[in-house]
Formats: sequence, C-alpha cells, structure tokens
Amino acid sequence: MFSSIFTPKPLKQQNEGVATILAFALLPLSGFATDIYIPSLPSMATSLHVGSIQVQFTLTLFLISYGLTQLFVGSLLDSFGRYKIGLISLMLFTVASLVIANTQSIYIIYLMRILHGITVGGIVVAKRAYFIDVFSGDKLKHYLSLFSIIWSTGPIIAPFIGGYFQVAFGWKSNFYFLALFAAVALVLEVIYSGETLQHYAEFAIKKIAGIYATMFKTVSFTLGIVMLGLAYTMVMIYNMTGPFIIEHKLQLSPVVAGYSSLVLGFAWMVGGFIGKATINRPFFNRLALNIGLQLIFALAMLLSIKLVENLYSMLFFAFIIHVAAGFTFNNFFTYCLSRFPKNAGIASGLTGGINYVIVSFLSYGIVAAFPAKDEYNLGFSYLMLILISVAVMLWLKIRKTAW
Repeated sequence: MFSSIFTPKPLKQQNEGVATILAFALLPLSGFATDIYIPSLPSMATSLHVGSIQVQFTLTLFLISYGLTQLFVGSLLDSFGRYKIGLISLMLFTVASLVIANTQSIYIIYLMRILHGITVGGIVVAKRAYFIDVFSGDKLKHYLSLFSIIWSTGPIIAPFIGGYFQVAFGWKSNFYFLALFAAVALVLEVIYSGETLQHYAEFAIKKIAGIYATMFKTVSFTLGIVMLGLAYTMVMIYNMTGPFIIEHKLQLSPVVAGYSSLVLGFAWMVGGFIGKATINRPFFNRLALNIGLQLIFALAMLLSIKLVENLYSMLFFAFIIHVAAGFTFNNFFTYCLSRFPKNAGIASGLTGGINYVIVSFLSYGIVAAFPAKDEYNLGFSYLMLILISVAVMLWLKIRKTAW
C-alpha cells in the first residue's frame, strides 16, 4: 500500500485547479525553510552553546545543498517524472524537520539542513516544471511572472510567524511547523496531484551534458542567473545579519526582528509586482534605471549613518534596496525560465541551482568579512553587490545581448 502511494498517476483534469494552487503553495518552501527561524538565530546560538557564525552556517549549508541539487535534479525530473520525486522529497523534508526539533547537536542540524536543501530542491524544481508542462503561451508567461511574487510570501510570512514562535515556544517550534506544513502538503499531493510530464527524455549523460553546455553558452541566460544570485544575496545578507543587529546592537526583541523581516519581505514582493507591471517595456533600460537607483540609495545609506543610525533608518534604506532587488529578480527569473521550454526541468534546475550556489558562497563570504555588527557593515555589503550588478549589466551592454 505504501509503495502504491508513490506510483506515478496522471494528473486528472478536474484536479488541475487544486494541483495548481498546491504548486504555488510549495514554491515558497525554500523561503520558509530559511526565513522562519531567522528571528531565532541568536537564541539558537545561546541554546546550542555555539557562536553566531556557526548558526549562520546552517543557512549556508541549506543554500549550497539546495543550489547543487537543482543543478542535476532537472535532468532526473525530465527523465523520470515530477510526481514521485516530489512526494519522496516532501516525506524526507518532514523527517529532517522533526530531527532538528529534537536534537541539541549543531552537527546533526548541519546534516539535516543539507537534507532540507536536497529535498526542497526536488520539490521546487518539480513545481516550476509543472507550470511549463501544463500551460503555454500568454498564460504560461503570466504564471512565470508570478513566481518571484509568490515566492516572496515566504520571506514575508515566515519570519513574522517565527518571531512569535520564538517568544512563545522557543526556536524548535519553527521546525515543528515546517514538519507539519510538509506533511499536510504530502497528503494533499497524494489526493489531488499527479504526473504532468508528457514526453520522458532519455536519461543519457552525453545528451544531457550537451543541453547543459548549450544553456551555459547562451550569454544572456548565464549572466541572467548571475543577476538573480546578486539580487537574492542582498536579501540573504540581511537575513543573516539583521536579527543580530536588531537583537544585540539595538537591544530589541525577536518579534521586532520578525516584523522587520516582514517589512523587507513585502519590499521584495513590491519589486516583483513592479517587474510584472513593466514586463513589456524595454528590458535593458528598465533594469539599468533600477540598478542606478539601488546604487544611489546604498551610498545614501552609508552617508546617513553619520547623522542617524537606528532601526527606522536601516529599514528605510534596506526597503528601497530590496524593492529594487525584487524587481531585478522578477525580470531575470521570468526570462531564464522561459528561455528553453523544451527542457523545462533542466532550465529550471540550472536557473535555481546556480542562483543558490552564488547566493550561498557570496552571502557567507560577505558575512564572514563584514560581521553582523551594525548598519554600516550592512550598507557596505549592499554597495559591493550593487557594484558587481552594475559591472554585469555593462558587460551585457558591451556584448549587445539581444533580449
């Protein structure tokens, strides 16, 4: 009976609406898995008797494993289908969350966070490919442009919930919540979802390697993924440093840290909506204007610290920078996912995978170089990422890439 649950079954047409809602509901899982325990990072460090950099490393391990998984899971999804891999991933994610909630070992948590990254990679890439399997034309473009907006509900809702969980029940309650979320999703997937892949690709290493090579050689696709990584690293830098600045330097509560992440998650969503609203305007011009504004506000943030340095000033400048980051991400994500429709699983995995590998190394490296000390270090981190974004955009301009 247990094995029959994981036996592939075609998606029934009458369940398409519910299955689509489930797919959208699972897209923010990566955001939930990283953001819900952000207000608990200082408390985790105290409870586990480790330093701040060690609990921040749990985020890095998740991002690395999540990114690397996406690099190869797309070819598995295109060859063996979406349904079974998605169900197994949900089950393992549930188990890993329960293990984290019942251990005091930072090393077991490291291992389970790696498993989190692997399983979330399988789930999210499968759900991105679902839309390309089921929809086409303007409807597909519409849904793809919603991805970053839907995803941003994770950074908006998760730390808000996590802040209250931390105050009421402690840091472990966050992982019990993740386990419950995944378990409910697993049951609903079994009832309403099904296999959407119509044409199974042969799992031939040489052929798959050729597809990867073609994608990497497409300059606009590769640099588009780099821009995705730079945009999301701005968010992750705040996630890794903001709670320590708020709770240690400013002496405020985890609930305040949660509300602050809520505000900046909303900023990301606003950027996504602006990106969707301007999707038919000249691509390069609107991105260049957006990054120019980011640069101005990052410089203003650093200069303003001499006059005022408090929670409100930090959130004001971070809000503008995150709106612009959400705008960048929305535009490049829509482009990269729709670039290779015949190999949707691989394109989805490659886009997400390289993005998160970039984010994991950049964010951890920047936090190690500029610790979670104050608003100045945060502002300087933003400035570094924006200057790299400017360089990538100039490279695209010089190459005269056709969008």
